[in-house]
Amino acid sequence: MNLCKLFISCLPVLASFGASAGNFDYTKGIIFVNEDWYGHQNSTINILFPDATDGNYWQYRAFQEENPGHELGCTNQYGAIWDGRLFLIAKQEKDPGASITGGRITVADGKSLKMLFQSTIIDPSGAQCDGRGFVGVDKHKGYISSSNGIWIFDLDSYTVTGQVSGSGNPNADGDSPVTDPTGSLYHGQTGTMVEAQGKIFAAHQQYGILVIDPAQDKVENTISMDIVKPGAGVGSIVKSKDGSLWASVAPNTQGMGMALPYIVKIDPTTLKTKVIPIEEPMYAPLNSWYAWTPDAFVASTVNNCLYWKGGSNRWFSGSKIYKFDISTETTSLFIDLDADNEDWKLYGCSIGVHPITDEIYMSLYHEFGKPTYITRRYANDGSVIRDYDMIMNYWFPSLPLFPEAHDWSAITETDTPDTDLYMQDNRLYTIGFANSTIDIYTLSGIKTRSIVPQYQAESFNLDLTPGIYLARTNTMTKKIVIR
Repeated sequence: MNLCKLFISCLPVLASFGASAGNFDYTKGIIFVNEDWYGHQNSTINILFPDATDGNYWQYRAFQEENPGHELGCTNQYGAIWDGRLFLIAKQEKDPGASITGGRITVADGKSLKMLFQSTIIDPSGAQCDGRGFVGVDKHKGYISSSNGIWIFDLDSYTVTGQVSGSGNPNADGDSPVTDPTGSLYHGQTGTMVEAQGKIFAAHQQYGILVIDPAQDKVENTISMDIVKPGAGVGSIVKSKDGSLWASVAPNTQGMGMALPYIVKIDPTTLKTKVIPIEEPMYAPLNSWYAWTPDAFVASTVNNCLYWKGGSNRWFSGSKIYKFDISTETTSLFIDLDADNEDWKLYGCSIGVHPITDEIYMSLYHEFGKPTYITRRYANDGSVIRDYDMIMNYWFPSLPLFPEAHDWSAITETDTPDTDLYMQDNRLYTIGFANSTIDIYTLSGIKTRSIVPQYQAESFNLDLTPGIYLARTNTMTKKIVIR
């Protein structure tokens, strides 16, 4: 729930404009998941077609269009593309002002947006458990983070089979109302999750970064933010192009949105950490546990850099976007919306970097009480490419999702192969070779490496000199290029 929206006066809900959903190919668009207008309607999805030649850039409320009689849940803050499907996680199953019950978990086909599955609960016992995020583990399993721990989601049967051991909320009482800020919904939550080196790394409001072994569905290590300052908490976690992990830091575990002037680099293999100060007048990434959203803290997959929203307070600081150059460990002011004199601010976490073009997309608004939004497209040098006007509505956009990618986070091809080997960002990605030996040869037949993946989906830094090599298993041989 976004408490700020309780103070917004009622306006009539505007009808969806534009052509029918059937005229669009959703794999050509950018998916914007919206919280939408709490107290009035369930969450929505808008699709932006940024290069539409006819100027018809938006398809509004696309999920409802493709699934008549069905809607998302209440305050759907998170969406993720995995193995050709769109996984949508909401806080509750139904907005108080909505007439249709949606779900805390919704799964849709990535190409058509047709609903494949929906559930009103996350915890199979039916105990109170509000949704937060999702990460894919392999072709058959994903994890759902929540107000009470991380849940194991079987992707074949669409069933929650249990909780990741060690991930639960130590404050969980199961009966606090949604609006109670002292209840467990706002303390001890789990949020953003990423995969690296066959492990899942998750932000836990009270513990720090959880390191999860997905083979055992168990927390095997924890990285506390006490390494920055005693009593500090984590904000969220992202993975950069070079495979490193980066955590933002909160001054405590209360989740009020402020940030300490640091970020933490984590080696996903050794778990070694490095605390990097963010020098004034720059700000570190803001965070949000209270009325949780993903954070405006993202990484480029084309260049080795991070972007984030910074300021003195999470709720009312949205005009400054910073860029962190990983190679030099320096921070710079990337976008200053105040310089435009148009009173635009980034809403919440709604910023994303296109995985191919490296362009930055941001949802901008004026004030919480004004239903005026635009989406702005930037080049990676910070120059404005264009603005996309939107129809009037309290969209409260959350994450933008990009269907085009080089890995399983894509919907351009929905049939992920059972086995595959491929290079991306100078790392060898393996699919379907758990416990199998993969040998790396030069073109002259000299074996240079042998690796044995432990998991169905895993990646490796081969640490070889640039050149062309052969990756060979007992069923497959592929040429790979080290640059």
